[in-house]
Amino acid sequence: MARCTAPVRGHQSASARANCPACGGSYSSNYRSYSTPSYSSSYRSGGGGSSSGRSGSSAKPRWSRAGSSVVYTVQEVRALTPIRNSVEKLAERDDLDLRDVFLCHAWDDRKGVAKELHDLLESQGVSVWFSEKDVGLGVPLLRAIDKGLAKSRVGLVLVTPALLSRLQTEGIADKELSVLLSGERLIPIVHGTTYEALREVSPLLGSRSGLSTAEEPIEDVVTKLAELVTI
Repeated sequence: MARCTAPVRGHQSASARANCPACGGSYSSNYRSYSTPSYSSSYRSGGGGSSSGRSGSSAKPRWSRAGSSVVYTVQEVRALTPIRNSVEKLAERDDLDLRDVFLCHAWDDRKGVAKELHDLLESQGVSVWFSEKDVGLGVPLLRAIDKGLAKSRVGLVLVTPALLSRLQTEGIADKELSVLLSGERLIPIVHGTTYEALREVSPLLGSRSGLSTAEEPIEDVVTKLAELVTI
């Protein structure tokens, strides 16, 4: 019986397959190419590299909503997949009553972009732990934050110039980050600053891939977060 020459010569062309004594005939699509299980990718023109990892390649993550028009980069899908896996594992437990996200932000941003991010998330059905509404008068702030972190699936860190300034003084936001950085539950949301500036202040946080409002509208960032945490 004739032997297939694919292990030596490959069948990556019609002529190679036609010359094989075992296979012969025309090229078939049975030749398998590499693909990743978390997403399918395609090329999107007009892209370019940036500090947040965006490029010309776009991808559709397995958790993206049907009919969603939001475009993810391959790098974003790779960064968010471990977090999605964590969300799915937590969803399997019936004994947990968790918020979808914990929003870590600088005190200075509480009535500005942090409030905007909170409101947009809740408008898409995402439950958010937000200090402005979840810490009552007279309640010890650090204790309330501890409970909020323990009762949330994912941690969002709103990286702004105000947060970078606070991190250098090792305030409450720094303590929140210490907890969030310990697991696969942290997503930096960069707004009004850059990843380069973040890495100068916090190399560990800056090493985490996230989303940036400089690359896309905050509404699209919120849609991605909503898709990520929705089961």
